[in-house]
This record gives sequence, C-alpha cells and structure tokens, in this order.
Amino acid sequence: MKAVVFGAGNIGRGLIGSLLHQAGYELVFLDVSAPLVDAVNAAPAYTVHEIGEAGRNIEVTGFRAVDSRADPDAAVAEVATADLAATAVGPSVLRFVAPLLCAGLLRRDPALPPLPVMACENAINATDLLRGEVDALEEADPDVLASRAVFANTAVDRIVPEQPRTHGVDVTVEAYAEWTIERRPFGKRPPVIPLAHFVDDLAPYIERKLFTVNTGHATAAYFGARAGAATIADALADDLVAARVSAVLAETSALLVAKHGFAPAELAAYRSGILGRFRLRELTDSVLRVGRQPLRKLSRHERFVGPAAEAAERGLPTDALVAAIGAVLSFRAPGDPQAEVLAERLVALDADEFTTTVTGLDAAHPLYAPVRDTVNDHMATSRA
Repeated sequence: MKAVVFGAGNIGRGLIGSLLHQAGYELVFLDVSAPLVDAVNAAPAYTVHEIGEAGRNIEVTGFRAVDSRADPDAAVAEVATADLAATAVGPSVLRFVAPLLCAGLLRRDPALPPLPVMACENAINATDLLRGEVDALEEADPDVLASRAVFANTAVDRIVPEQPRTHGVDVTVEAYAEWTIERRPFGKRPPVIPLAHFVDDLAPYIERKLFTVNTGHATAAYFGARAGAATIADALADDLVAARVSAVLAETSALLVAKHGFAPAELAAYRSGILGRFRLRELTDSVLRVGRQPLRKLSRHERFVGPAAEAAERGLPTDALVAAIGAVLSFRAPGDPQAEVLAERLVALDADEFTTTVTGLDAAHPLYAPVRDTVNDHMATSRA
C-alpha cells in the first residue's frame, strides 16, 4: 500500500506519516521545499520521539519525497497510483494542493479503487474545502472525479512543537495522538488505518478538538505572551493565565454540551487531560509559535469567535472568550506578517470597522457589542 502525504513538515512526518507507517503504508511526501525534500530523501529512516506518559521512539522507514514544485509531473504520477492521500499543509495551502490532486485523479486508472482523500488540518471540514478547490478547477470533470476519489473529513490532534535544528528529519511530539475520520463516505470499504478512529458523525469530534485543544492552546499563548512567558508550559505555571485558560474551556465545554450532548463529566476529564498535555515542559512549545497568524484565529469560524458566537446565540456565557479575544489584540510577534497586519488595522480602523472586517460578526449578532467594546477598550489603552 502507498500513501501520498502532501506536506513533509513536522505534522506530515510526526503525525500522519507516523500513523500511516505503523499501518503498513509506503510513504511518499510531496513538498515544495527543495531543502526539506533533499533532507528526507537523504535519510534512510527518521525517528518520531514521543514525549510524555507511555511515550516511545518510533522509527519510520519506507519513505521518499518528491519536490512537487520542481517536478509536478512526478507528484501527479504518485497521486495517480496511490492507495491513500492525505494533507498536512495548513488550510490556506489547500488551494495549491488541488491542481496536483485533480491531475492525479484524472490520470488514475479507472480500474483502481477510488482514492481515499483526507485533509488533516486544524480547520472544520478541511476536506470539504479541498474538494471545493478541486471542483472549481477548469479541468475538473465531476463525473470522473466522483468515481476516482472518496473525500472524507477528519479531525487530528497531536502537539508538535518547534523542532531543534540539530534534529534533522527526526520529530519530537507528544505521545498523545488522535486521528478521527468520518466513516460514511467510504461505505463498506474504509481505508486500512488501525490507529485511526472511524465515526458516523464527525462534527462533534471536530468541534470538541477545535474548541478545546486549539482554543485552549491559543488562549494560553496569548495570555502567556501578555504575561511575558516564553513557552506554553511557562504560561500555565502562571496561576492567572491558567485560570484564564480554564475559564475559556469551561465556556466552550458548555457550548459542546448544549450543541452535541457531550456528558459534562466526560468533557471535564477531556479538559483535564489537555491541560496536562499543555504543561509538558519537555515539549518546549513557544507562545510565539502557537500564537502566530492571529488574524486567522480571530476569523468568524475559528477557535475564538466561532464558539463564542454560537454560545452567545444560545444565551451561554462568553466573558472569558471575549477576554481571550482581547488578549489576541495585544499579541506582537516580529516576523509574523499577520501580527503586523493586525497591529496596523488596530491603528487604521475604528472599533466597528475592525470588528466587522476581522471577526466577520454582523452588528446585529449578540456577540458583536462585547467584542467591539473589547476592541475599543484596547484601542483606547494603546493610544493613551
């Protein structure tokens, strides 16, 4: 069996590549970074170092990499003959994956089984986004594509921090890993991935992960940065920051209970486990890495405004989430283009313009006023 993984970065190697290797797949990484492709091809094996309770070292073998920018035809050929395709590139990069994926599917032997395609990104229904990008291509043939691919949404969860430069292509990760995949698109023939969890309804699991792991991680980063912490573990060692994170997760858990019917005790245990993962000092996950791309994280359906808006619509508390949005506004990270644009917009726009354009909230929405007031307070303080 052969799996094509778009993205040879730390997530691609340390989560998707590791789980697929353990499932018996030969791995082909497709990436646009020539130095990374060369480094992967120069290594006979790489090790995934798991940190935490039950952590182990997993040696990954049976892989190669293709420079999809320099040799797109080779990348297309790999897709055409694959048994599975996954992405680990970031949601904004899926539009660049789409042409290669589409070309590979069009070249695929129609006698082969449909190719399972899964976008493993920190976004809700990322595979639907990828499929939309494929369908929008001029060369896309809907009938042919429908017979040659099965698109399924997934939820992935593993903390992969910044890696030491001396690591080479080895990856240090937390021991915890979760890959949840919707079963229904595959019918009676789901892909062979023993360490993945197949479910009939993925939405609750996607939102539980996004609104707990991603929201909690980002909250720790933004309040931690404000407090002068260097790492997520340092941030949570600050009692005030830890209390802020716990308050935010209490609000997102209330939403998950109301929306999806999760048992409160189950979510309490889930939150506790996540906070324990965040506190692993061996991961040395920096607040600057976790906090990068603040504009995206303030968008309408992301980890702050998304759950806060739904909670407000249900009359549930949102004070802690709104306070976290305020912490995002003060985030500064040299070299992060989005952090620079965020700072510029806070100067150039008034509070209403900023709230509308950055968060996507309509003025009639129940969350609009508290967010606008928070933006206004931040602007007044920073200009004083």
